[in-house]
Amino acid sequence: MSAPRAERLLALLQVLRRHRRPVTGAALAAELGTSLRTLYRDIASLQAQGADIEGEAGVGYVLRPGFMLPPMMFSQDEIEALALGIRWVGRCGDPALADAAANALARIAAVLPEEMRAEVDASTLLVGPTQAVPARIDTGRVRAAIRDREVLHLAYEDESGQASERFVWPFALGFFERVRVLIAWCELRQDFRHFRTDRIGALAPAGRRYRTSRSALLKQWRETQKIKADM
Repeated sequence: MSAPRAERLLALLQVLRRHRRPVTGAALAAELGTSLRTLYRDIASLQAQGADIEGEAGVGYVLRPGFMLPPMMFSQDEIEALALGIRWVGRCGDPALADAAANALARIAAVLPEEMRAEVDASTLLVGPTQAVPARIDTGRVRAAIRDREVLHLAYEDESGQASERFVWPFALGFFERVRVLIAWCELRQDFRHFRTDRIGALAPAGRRYRTSRSALLKQWRETQKIKADM
């Protein structure tokens, strides 16, 4: 499948997803800037690939939920964005993330049409050298704790060199240009706190898990950041 046609089919799927009620072929063709004949052919192609599109010419079409977009349906810009993002992770992530990024890029490239695969291999969107301060702990271990909602015991040293020990609920990890920051609820301060990974001297599981969902903690944290920004 050629790249332009793949992008056209992707655009058609995205338009259909926006409509919960049947929409006529004429309206779809006008929105996409294609002929009615091309539209009917594209709908038939999507149906052949497994898209649950119901309807017929003169009545209207609707896309039923549950259709998973095949990787070959990425647009050119989406392929470039994926390749650039994955390469950034490969250079700036921890070793486990870097390996996962390389595997993901290879897996995506394997199912792309030949011409798109060549674009991935020869992408001119490059990631420059990183100057990140190295973490003193395994951030892969931190990511696992976040996934498992595992309470962690930290030995931390702040900017002034003052040492402290904390029990925290880790729920996010921020990747900045120079530093990596663990975002967590601190049991000592009873508030959200940010811990630079290059200042965490030691890390160990506390042997218990927190009950609040990660999404709830993330939402609460974002609200506090919004309040601070408005002050």
